[in-house]
Amino acid sequence: MLTVREKIAYGLGDTASNIIFQTVMMFLLIFYTDVVGISPALVGTMFLVVRLFDAITDPLMGALADRTKTRFGQFRPYLLWLAVPFGIISIMAFTTPDFTGNGKIIYAFATYTLLMMAYTAINIPYSALGGVLTANPSERVSVQTYRFVLGMLGGLIVAAGTLPLVEYFGNGDQAKGYQLTMVAMSLLGVVMFLLCFSGTKERVSVPEGQKTSFIEDLKSLWQNDQWRILCLAGLFLLTGQVLRATLAIYYVKYVLDLEDQITLFMTLGMVGSILGCAFAQSLAKIVCKIKAYISLQLIAAFICVISYFVPKDQVATAFALFFLWSFFLQMATPLLWAKMADTIDYGHWKTGVRITGMVYSAVVFFIKLGVAFGGAFAGWLLAYYGYQADVEQTETAKEGILISFTVYPALGSILVAWVMRKYVLNKEKVEEIHLALNNKVSF
Repeated sequence: MLTVREKIAYGLGDTASNIIFQTVMMFLLIFYTDVVGISPALVGTMFLVVRLFDAITDPLMGALADRTKTRFGQFRPYLLWLAVPFGIISIMAFTTPDFTGNGKIIYAFATYTLLMMAYTAINIPYSALGGVLTANPSERVSVQTYRFVLGMLGGLIVAAGTLPLVEYFGNGDQAKGYQLTMVAMSLLGVVMFLLCFSGTKERVSVPEGQKTSFIEDLKSLWQNDQWRILCLAGLFLLTGQVLRATLAIYYVKYVLDLEDQITLFMTLGMVGSILGCAFAQSLAKIVCKIKAYISLQLIAAFICVISYFVPKDQVATAFALFFLWSFFLQMATPLLWAKMADTIDYGHWKTGVRITGMVYSAVVFFIKLGVAFGGAFAGWLLAYYGYQADVEQTETAKEGILISFTVYPALGSILVAWVMRKYVLNKEKVEEIHLALNNKVSF
C-alpha cells in the first residue's frame, strides 16, 4: 500500500503539468489571436502541425525512458533534469516579441514547438511513473485519483488566477501581463516537479534480462489491442474536451456577453473537475470501471447538447451546466489512466515484453493529437464563422461559437463511449493477468 504522502507527491507532478497544459487549453488561442495578433485560422493550423511532430518525439521519448537506468530509477530523473528548462520555455511561449507580423508568427511556431517538446520530455516519464509506483489495480485507481485531483488543482490555479494576474502584472499591457504571469506559474511548477521527484519511489521494473530494440518494442506495442482502443478513446476525448475548453472564454465573452465573469466561469469548471476526480475512486469500488467510463461519457455528451438550448439570459443555468459537464467528464479521467497501467500488464502477459514508457508515450501521443485537433478545430471554426478579434461579433459568429462550444464537443464523448465497448480489461481479467505474471516474474 502506498502512503498518502507519496500519492500526494506524485499528484503534485500533475499540478505542475496542468499549470501549463490548462493554460495552453484555456488561454493560448486567445493570447495568440487577441494579444499577439495572429489570425485564428493560422493558429489552428500551427496547433495541428506542431502536434503532428509529436508522432516522432513521443515514441522516441517513451523508448528512451524505458532504457534509462540511474540510481533514481527509470522515470523519476526526468523530473529533476527537465523541471527548470520546461519552466523557462513556458515563459518564452507567452512572451510577445517586438517583431514584425511574420516575425511574430515564426516566433510563435518556434516557441510553441519547443514547449510541446519540453512537455513531451517531462510528461511522458511522469505519466509512466504512475504505472511503476505499484502493481495493485485498486491502488492504481487511487494513485490516479490523487493525481488528477491535484492536477485539476493546477487547472484551478490557472482558471482563477491567470486573468487577474495578467491585469495585475500588466496594468493595461496584456503582453507584459501574460509574460509575468507565466513567470509566476512556471516558478510554482518547477517547485511542484521537484517535490514529486523527491517524494516518490519506483517499485515495478522490467523483467530481468529484457533487451529489445526500438522496432521490436513497436511490434509488441501493436500486438496490444487494448492499447489501440485507449489510443482512439484518448484522441476522441481530448478533441472534444479541448474544443470546448478553448472556446469557453469566447462563449462567456461573446455569447453570454459577460466578459467580467470569465474567471468565475472557468473557476467553476475547474472546481467541478476536482470534485469529479475525487469521486472516481469511490465509483470504481462499486461499479465496473468500463461501464462507469462509458456512462460518464454519455452523460457529459448529454450536458453539452442541453447547453446549446440555454438562453443567454439564463446565466446561472449556463454556469451550472459547465460545472456539471466538468464534474462528470473528469470523474472518468482517473479511470482512463488506471486502464493504461492495466494495458501495460496485458501487453506484458500477451507478448512477454514490458514497455511501460512506450505504452504511455503512445497513448499520450494520441491524447496530445486530440489536444491538437481540438485547438485546431477551435481556430478553424472561429475563422469559418467570421470571428474578428476583440470586436462586437456578428450573429453568425455568435451562433458558430455556441454550436462549436456545445454540440461539436458532445460528438467526441459519444465516439469515446462507442470505442470503449470493445475494451475487455475488467477487474476479473486484470486479476487473471496478474496471477499469470506473478507465476513468471516478481513485482
